[in-house]
Amino acid sequence: QPLIPFLMGKKHAGGTRLASSQKCVRTGDLEEVGDNTHATFFEMLGNWSLGDYFKKEAITWSWEFLTDPNEGLGLDPARLYVTVFAGNDMVPRDTEAVEIWKQFIPEHRIYYRDSKDNWWTAGANSPAGPSTEMFYDLTGDLGDLSDTEFEQADEDQKVVEIWNDVYMAYKQEGGEVTGELPQKNVDTGAGLERVTAVMQGTTNIFDTDLFLPLLEIIKNNAEAYNDTDARIVSDHIKTAVFMIQDGVVISNTGRGYVLRRILRRAYSSLEAL
Repeated sequence: QPLIPFLMGKKHAGGTRLASSQKCVRTGDLEEVGDNTHATFFEMLGNWSLGDYFKKEAITWSWEFLTDPNEGLGLDPARLYVTVFAGNDMVPRDTEAVEIWKQFIPEHRIYYRDSKDNWWTAGANSPAGPSTEMFYDLTGDLGDLSDTEFEQADEDQKVVEIWNDVYMAYKQEGGEVTGELPQKNVDTGAGLERVTAVMQGTTNIFDTDLFLPLLEIIKNNAEAYNDTDARIVSDHIKTAVFMIQDGVVISNTGRGYVLRRILRRAYSSLEAL
């Protein structure tokens, strides 16, 4: 969000290529916390092109980062899947991204998705654009998947989104695309927790060293330990500490209410333990 003026054409003091590690709180899928991949507090890793490189470079470097054993994470290419924007009444389907991806991954592992999954916007009046997302097989034995099978694997959390590239080239007003931006931008993102899970060979973000020390304390003091409530407590404690450290205080409105809701939910799960 702070980079929106620079996506719209304002010059950034750091230049046209940036990298970031951003601590985030997100409550849009609060009820999902406790499953294998969702967290209220997470760290978003990213790199940005502000009118510099675009799709070809972004996809090439994303693939290299994920799969190269020397320069990147060294992930198994046979466990990766890709989604691209299917298009709508305002913006055509992203066949350009598909053609670039075909240099690295079989076409039958590339899936078209609609605006719900592969369109990024920061609100009704903001820069916007299609995205391509990379998913990794957490089980190691899914192999080739049909479109329907991929959807089910995503629903079952057998695959996890590990990286995405957003191509912000459009101007959006009132929720409608009204034209192109003065420059073409790229925003890539990867959740540290999910990357850690993949790199540490677990099937969920909680069985990693980002959560295990706290979960161990909870387990040692619980009377009726269960994974779901322990995960909620551990995640919400991290969220609350981050918010309080950032100056948020409990209140009935705004961020203070978010903190209050997080602590109430943590206490409810704590009672179950």
